[in-house]
Amino acid sequence: MTRPPDHPPIPTPRVGVLLINLGTPDAPEPAAVKRYLGEFLSDRRVVELPPIAWQPILRGIILTTRPKKSAHAYSQVWTEAGSPLAAVTRAQAEGLKGAFGPEVLVNWGMRYGNPAIGDRLRAMKAAGCERILLAPLYPQYCAATTATANDKAFAALAAMRWQPAIRTLPPYYDDPAYIGALAETVREDLAKLPFVPDAVVASFHGMPQRTLELGDPYHCHCQKTGRLLSEALGIELVVAFQSRFGRAKWLGPATDETLEALAKAGKRRVAIVAPGFSADCVETLEELAIRGRESFEAAGGTDFAYLPCLNAEQAGLAMLRSIVLRELAGWVPAE
Repeated sequence: MTRPPDHPPIPTPRVGVLLINLGTPDAPEPAAVKRYLGEFLSDRRVVELPPIAWQPILRGIILTTRPKKSAHAYSQVWTEAGSPLAAVTRAQAEGLKGAFGPEVLVNWGMRYGNPAIGDRLRAMKAAGCERILLAPLYPQYCAATTATANDKAFAALAAMRWQPAIRTLPPYYDDPAYIGALAETVREDLAKLPFVPDAVVASFHGMPQRTLELGDPYHCHCQKTGRLLSEALGIELVVAFQSRFGRAKWLGPATDETLEALAKAGKRRVAIVAPGFSADCVETLEELAIRGRESFEAAGGTDFAYLPCLNAEQAGLAMLRSIVLRELAGWVPAE
């Protein structure tokens, strides 16, 4: 049927995949970090306290003192391509272009900061994406990561008159493709080291103990990833949790304390991997690779190695392609 001359243009129907990660400041500077932390720490999924009690603390003490310290941490890992997390997530999206057919648009966005999830969804809809898979790149499910990423997308959808159909990527903490990719890269990285580790630590991002007590499966997902990766490698990994914040009790054991304890127990050669992070970022490159080394060596350790995340390397991209393609079943032709 011929359209009337004044009919608005209609783009070719497409399928979209939106890779989502946590976010990053726009620059390694206190002002940019303050904006980022203000958004991040105002999320009720992240800090589960009544705003009337939390916001004066956040706006007073935390956003007055923490941005300068955090900006220094970001400055130590910032690259010519910008934030490592943004650069890697962009590379992952680019590495998946064309992987699902010519009519599948792969894009990326951040829960906090830029590029914003809402902006990306609107752009994808305008480009003809009538069906979109939201893909939070968190292997282990947590309300403070996976759920809040989806929340932000759903909030953007709530403002759309013509919404695309939506699917969400499930957590993949025990997926054979994920465990296989981790085992492959860890095995290769260990073989490149000039020493044989006395222990290998698997460090996951920490969460308050209260989240486990409220029913969040994150802790269980991390433990299962650690167990499956240990079995795949034939090595008993030491599971620990990093990035404690505030005075509340957090999941343990703590990574920094674990590294110190290993050194004092005579485990002088250690390698550490961060299986819960899909891309290297300030928490891995500064907190683990730099400060983790300092803690370990100060306690008597002699050899330390941080093993990179899957990032946009071949094994990581193959894993992402596998789990995304599964969730696109019925939307794209089967191979």
